[in-house]
Amino acid sequence: MLVEKNVPLQPYNTFHIVAKAHTLVRVDSDAAVHQVLADPALAAQPKFVLGGGSNIVLTGDVKPVVLKVEVKGMRLLQETDRAWIVEAGGGESWHQLVHWTLLQGYPGLENLALIPGTVGAAPVQNIGAYGVELQDRFDSLDAVDLQTGQVFSLDAAQCAFGYRDSVFKHAAAPADATSGRQAGFRGLGLAGRALITRVRFRLPKPWKPVLGYADLDKKMAETGISQPTAQQIFDWVCAIRRAKLPDPAVIGNAGSFFKNPTVTPEQCADIIAREPKIVHYHLDDGSVKLAAGWLIDACGWKGKTIGQAGVYEKQALVLVNRGAGAGSAPDGEDGSVPQGATGGEVMTLAKAIQTSVYERFGILLEPEPVVV
Repeated sequence: MLVEKNVPLQPYNTFHIVAKAHTLVRVDSDAAVHQVLADPALAAQPKFVLGGGSNIVLTGDVKPVVLKVEVKGMRLLQETDRAWIVEAGGGESWHQLVHWTLLQGYPGLENLALIPGTVGAAPVQNIGAYGVELQDRFDSLDAVDLQTGQVFSLDAAQCAFGYRDSVFKHAAAPADATSGRQAGFRGLGLAGRALITRVRFRLPKPWKPVLGYADLDKKMAETGISQPTAQQIFDWVCAIRRAKLPDPAVIGNAGSFFKNPTVTPEQCADIIAREPKIVHYHLDDGSVKLAAGWLIDACGWKGKTIGQAGVYEKQALVLVNRGAGAGSAPDGEDGSVPQGATGGEVMTLAKAIQTSVYERFGILLEPEPVVV
């Protein structure tokens, strides 16, 4: 086990915010987690699990022990008449997993192409795009309890998936702190308590394309392809995302910064009466999802900045770091790395946007990234 001190985290968060980990340990197996928990100097300290750093805003140096998840491996675990069961290590790149499954002939994840981050972080956020959420393709996962060292598995129901939500984003109630074995984890908040090592996906047979989004409909019209293959959908989604969203390797960002809010039909009708052009989607449960990017754009924030944090010119839902870029190249004569936006500037901008949207529409936008 290699324990590193004062590790720069700028390369490990896609916003490329300058910060350091006081202590960082790279975790490539269950055994590595157990080594950390058995080490007298590390066991009692708070822990922070770091995947691809694509959904965090660092507001300062990280004092808890940073566990950098680097568990690798992708394989077909099982094939039946109804599905392929694919397993991947928590440290694998999410996009590389999507690409790999298609190359192996296991379609089903193509709508989720080019989402940044790691496989292990995907269930935490219940990532989703273009009509597919992770929960739609999820089978189960393995994790290690950072309090007890227990290795446990969870199915979809135990993960309590919601819109950009899961059991991993909620803290446990005090009475649940000593819950039992696997069955006891159902409904238990696991924020800061679990490190996900492996995730399994159920990719259904026969494969059916998930279409119906305007951007995909546009691609079908442009190409004249009415029955696209999984590979074609993958290529279309990659092209759409590249056209709309900044590449974190060039412009620091954490993707969509705010969740799309849901309102009642009555609330939506009230807003439409004042704002007829508002972009909205009717959901199966009767509620209505509003496009957060449209709300932000309507408030005039697109392209605006506070310090070196800004709102992306092509998509108001994305906040960007206008300073440091990828944060890896020296900028000054002294060889120093440019500082770019601070986490404080990013959050000041986010709060100003929230205030504007609330004052105009009566809706409080909820950030997606975790603020550290």
